[in-house]
Amino acid sequence: MIKENLNDVRRTLPVGVRLVAVSKTKPVSDLQEAYDAGQRLFGENYATELRDKHAMLPDDIQWHFIGHVQSKQLKYYIGFVSMIHGVDSLEHLADINRAAEKAGRVVDVLLQVHVAREETKFGFLPEELLKECQPDTGQLSILNCQFVRVCGVMGMASNTDDEARVRDDFRRIREVFDRLKAGPFAGHEEFREISMGMSHDYPIAVEEGSTMVRVGSKIFGARNYGNNTLLRPDGPPPLT
Repeated sequence: MIKENLNDVRRTLPVGVRLVAVSKTKPVSDLQEAYDAGQRLFGENYATELRDKHAMLPDDIQWHFIGHVQSKQLKYYIGFVSMIHGVDSLEHLADINRAAEKAGRVVDVLLQVHVAREETKFGFLPEELLKECQPDTGQLSILNCQFVRVCGVMGMASNTDDEARVRDDFRRIREVFDRLKAGPFAGHEEFREISMGMSHDYPIAVEEGSTMVRVGSKIFGARNYGNNTLLRPDGPPPLT
């Protein structure tokens, strides 16, 4: 079923739009099935779950951390993560920069833009982000972190059935990307990603310019937050 679900989603994506399979709370066996069907990008929300799954699955998987960044948990995945979505503050950017330096690598990140009406969503307000991406002032900033590579933006639309509102939210995220690409990130070839769209709204996001969608339930089914058995029955115990 997972293979069929993956293929159904892939058929809806135009060339150039990448699929991140959101696998939080799902057992390793489900991820292995998706891997066997050709999926290589997986998104996880929880640091220790990401750490444990990385230890058990093939090395060529590209792991994206899509949860809320917590500085004390960066150590669990900073050494191997391919991209961190949702950098929502200068403080978190600085934390990632320090952790990446300690790990001896440069880490790709996306800047989170907050356009949704819900206060529970994190991120920079559009004008705030544009202000923060000003030329280097000599202090640590978005533009001068040596161990962080800013590759674009991400964001979520309002949680509503109003398609016009959802489309407007995605359009605003795209506009922020365009202004950054034409301004402080002009000439930065790596600044090219717009991560927006989930299982319920990714077709609209793609129409509005998304280059990366985060799809979970349409691939793996509904999440089971009470499931703590994330490893194979015959696999090693969770890392500590």
